[in-house]
Amino acid sequence: MRAAIVTAFRVVAAVEAVTWMGLLVGMFFKYVVVHNEIGVTIFGPLHGIAFIVYVILAVLAWWTLRWRPLTGLLALVASVPPLGTVVFERWAAGTGRLAVEPAREQQPA
Repeated sequence: MRAAIVTAFRVVAAVEAVTWMGLLVGMFFKYVVVHNEIGVTIFGPLHGIAFIVYVILAVLAWWTLRWRPLTGLLALVASVPPLGTVVFERWAAGTGRLAVEPAREQQPA
């Protein structure tokens, strides 16, 4: 179960970031370049779905991986800025917060 949650969280963090960037590019084209809504029409709903799934998985990971409150809140706040989910995912992976196996305390020899 832990492995599935960690894998899903990591994948959705990347998808959320990509759809965020797609939405920003779509808004740039809509309001600055060609005044065409196709980018927003495509990436708006995709990003909305990715955002909701990311938040659900962040809360689920928070609970399952027993993150401290600050870590869980950082995971949620990371969904706001573009690419924040990827930055959080990389940081969490690098600090062991996305470890599939719970950290074991070392026993003295």
